[in-house]
Amino acid sequence: MARASAYLPVFFGPLPEQGDLVQLTGDDGAHAVRVRRTRVGEQLRIADTYGRYADCEVLSLEGRSLTARILRRGAEPEPAPRILVAQALPKGDRGALAVELMTEAGVDEIIPWQSATCVARWADAAKAEKGRAKWSATAREAAKQSRRARVPVIADAVDTAGLARLVGERTAGRLALVLHESTSAPIAEAVAPARLAEAAEVLLVVGPEGGITTDEIAALEAAGATSVRLGPEVLRTSTAGVVAATWVASRTARWS
Repeated sequence: MARASAYLPVFFGPLPEQGDLVQLTGDDGAHAVRVRRTRVGEQLRIADTYGRYADCEVLSLEGRSLTARILRRGAEPEPAPRILVAQALPKGDRGALAVELMTEAGVDEIIPWQSATCVARWADAAKAEKGRAKWSATAREAAKQSRRARVPVIADAVDTAGLARLVGERTAGRLALVLHESTSAPIAEAVAPARLAEAAEVLLVVGPEGGITTDEIAALEAAGATSVRLGPEVLRTSTAGVVAATWVASRTARWS
């Protein structure tokens, strides 16, 4: 019995505008053929990373690629509200962990933030591009693992002034929340259900291991953000984003 579409393995590749045949090549083709050992007759889903997908039956295998017949086409609806996370740069591999977890939780865009107290430093353009490429690769793999047809956008890195500008640009229908353990306002009380329900976009700001400075809080609040406490525990920077995104998703139409 063929597996239900919701449980088909997901691979990323271009989809033809017309016709009922599609080729899966490159790294995803090699992964399907050599790692997962896909066989002729099996079904899989090929997605374009932007929400469009095709459920297919494998017709032939060619070394590091395969050819499949499209059985049905579809598209994931645009998420509402969109969830964005400005993630302060963690040290070591915790950045990749944060991206992986947030992708699995359904976050739509991740903005690397060079906060004042970050231990990790994307000091120049080359290092910033290398870091962004690593986060993008992590998001892509995590999207496949969680069977998403959309891969989260990894935005260009910003400093605090740049992040404040992003907060200031997100006005009508948009909500910006700074996760800060020292504030006295729990997130559930600070964000009225009606305000969250009407938001087109929620931007969550996650600070670094060293904490968000007083000046940074002031700059973000002046730009229109609200500081909230996520819970009684103090979370690591690599896990705060996924917990906050889950809280938002569970209280909006995203999980309905």
